[in-house]
Amino acid sequence: MRYFSTLIFEKAGKIAYITLNRPNVLNTYNIEMRDELYQVLGAIMEDDELRVVVLKGAGERAFCAGADLSEFLTAPSPTIARQVRWGRDLWGLFLSCPCPIIAALHGYVLGDGIEMALCCDIRIASDEALFGLPELGLGIIPAAGGTQTMPRVVGPAKALEMMCTGNRISAKEAYAIGLVNRVVPSADLNPTVNKIANQISCYDPEVISNIKQAIIRGLDLAITDGLKLERMLAQKSVFI
Repeated sequence: MRYFSTLIFEKAGKIAYITLNRPNVLNTYNIEMRDELYQVLGAIMEDDELRVVVLKGAGERAFCAGADLSEFLTAPSPTIARQVRWGRDLWGLFLSCPCPIIAALHGYVLGDGIEMALCCDIRIASDEALFGLPELGLGIIPAAGGTQTMPRVVGPAKALEMMCTGNRISAKEAYAIGLVNRVVPSADLNPTVNKIANQISCYDPEVISNIKQAIIRGLDLAITDGLKLERMLAQKSVFI
């Protein structure tokens, strides 16, 4: 186990666990968390022993309640604050990770928190989780990938509704629109996530990585090109 200023990182066999560790401020996302996540994800991508990653939040109240407004609002301007946060392509690193990433979601999952979760591959929520994109109230758009990832997951109509109203939705509604894979009682969240992670970790990592590539890369391709990609990755898997 390794402690950072804003994270806890640990390995248990073939599974990596990243815990957002700012519970006193609802695990809000700041520049230091960005830098530490970037460092940890970079290390994970170079670790051949790992098969799956679990991302979760410390404390009982939130996975991540969005950006740290104390940092964001004390910057010279919101524009400059965002430019600083974009200095490293953290979201691209999430999406390019060859290991599947499972998000264990509880409590508040807002703003950057929901956008971070959308960069994960599987999302499991506790039944008391609350989801929302409140950026509209700050006079800005969700720009940590949300305008691109959310429509791909829930469709453009629901994405527009959430972003243009700022309304929050329950875990039950998040499941209904396809935002999360499962909703479980709070006490079952970690056991359920661990069970899925252990199941994935038993399979050939190259095959799992190829499945992830085929799906994620294929979303941006015409169906004919996507089928070509699938055939190429399938042939690659045969010779592993």
